[in-house]
Amino acid sequence: MINYEVLEKDLKSKKFSNSYILCGVDEELLKEGVKKIIKPFIDKDTMDFNFVKFDGMKCTVDEIINASETLPFMGEKKVVVVYRAAFLSDKLDSANKKAYNEMKEYLKDVPSSTVLVMYYLFNDKRDTAKKNKNIMALDKITTVVSIDKLRRDGFSKRIEEYFKKNSGNINKINLKYLCEKLPMNLDISKNEVKKLTDYAKGREVTKKDIDLLIPNKSEDDVFDLVEFISNKKTEKAIDVLDELLFKADQHMLIITSIENQFKRLYDIKLGMESGKRLKDFIGELRLPQFVIEKLIAQSNRFSVKGLNEILKLCLETEGRLKTSSVDKKTELELLLLNIAMVKR
Repeated sequence: MINYEVLEKDLKSKKFSNSYILCGVDEELLKEGVKKIIKPFIDKDTMDFNFVKFDGMKCTVDEIINASETLPFMGEKKVVVVYRAAFLSDKLDSANKKAYNEMKEYLKDVPSSTVLVMYYLFNDKRDTAKKNKNIMALDKITTVVSIDKLRRDGFSKRIEEYFKKNSGNINKINLKYLCEKLPMNLDISKNEVKKLTDYAKGREVTKKDIDLLIPNKSEDDVFDLVEFISNKKTEKAIDVLDELLFKADQHMLIITSIENQFKRLYDIKLGMESGKRLKDFIGELRLPQFVIEKLIAQSNRFSVKGLNEILKLCLETEGRLKTSSVDKKTELELLLLNIAMVKR
């Protein structure tokens, strides 16, 4: 298995494989990696004949193999790209398990006239290639590329580039401040930059704009925690809690954040039942559309009664945390377990 930096060095020195699997949590970086791999073999004059792209959530292995077995027309290579390849997940149903085994066999004998590139987007930012047994089992058969987050300086340069592409204006100090607030994910950050430039309407983006429109990273962690709880993945929720406590040993701040998140879901649930829709919440909460969509999806996993009960649990836990005689970490873990048990 190689990383992004090694891939770039190999491509610069013209060291190519005829099959690749890219994996990571940032789809923008995955797409960028795919473009760099296939660029030497794509000719705009013969692209219609020699380039095929498949949706890995819908296509069959037979379609991928048939495209890969077709000889290139007036070109050096036939390029086949499979994005979001579902059969590379760590947990597979029977259909995807069959597809995985078929692809595993085919990767042993991909024609030299073909460049086959697949990528898999991890659902959880804590997932890695090494945790995915199916991808690791292909490491000796094909070139597996683990694409991690960018380093801080590289990330900052990309954000600056997004501002230029959107005809935006931001000074170096506010750019650094923005990068500290943004998640290290280009796919999300690109949308956040566009939101800021649209809001500024040609003027320089200020710190006030950033604070108004960009949520804090701790909110992202609490969002993930609630997401795991709503899907009854209590162990993963406790892992997020441990990370939050490691970053800042502030139990009251954490319980308040959890309580605020469920209060937001409660308000959204009531709003939806009274006829409010997505655009109404965007205006009220001043959050990006994709965040509102996720909040609505979370609220749909609970009933009003269930959310009301969860808020009571949060208040009770908050009261106990204010005493010095309890184990605060244990109290927070018990809260997550109790929330998971609430009838939806």
